[in-house]
Amino acid sequence: MSPSTDTAAWAAQEAVVRLFEQVPALVGTDVDLQRRGRHFTCDFQIVVGSQALIVSVAEGRVREVARGPFLMRSSAFSVSAAPETWIKLLQPFPEAGFHDVLALSKSGRVVISGNLQPFMANLQVVKDIITAPRALTAKGQPS
Repeated sequence: MSPSTDTAAWAAQEAVVRLFEQVPALVGTDVDLQRRGRHFTCDFQIVVGSQALIVSVAEGRVREVARGPFLMRSSAFSVSAAPETWIKLLQPFPEAGFHDVLALSKSGRVVISGNLQPFMANLQVVKDIITAPRALTAKGQPS
């Protein structure tokens, strides 16, 4: 890779991470999501390229999105993808195949690993938390 390619890849990764860091505020205003997730308490990872984030959820409320690296901090499961994949998923109207985390997993663009029980038991809540930044990209914030 050339230095400019490395810089562009880092910039894309950083842009996506910044979007995910705004999830607590976005989910904090979604009363319906909090109601549906009221029994969901879990720490899980979102991995954007080489940057890991821990999403801490307590009773359907996203308490924190923290940047790694993490030493000795556990999480139930992780959802990992390249920055370009996250950018496409987080568009207000994603293209076919990039509309859903499970569709991206089926195509091999997203890797879901760890304890899948809390992921599957709270699937719609997790998917809504992950796609919450679509509200920001719809308002024209850079992705």
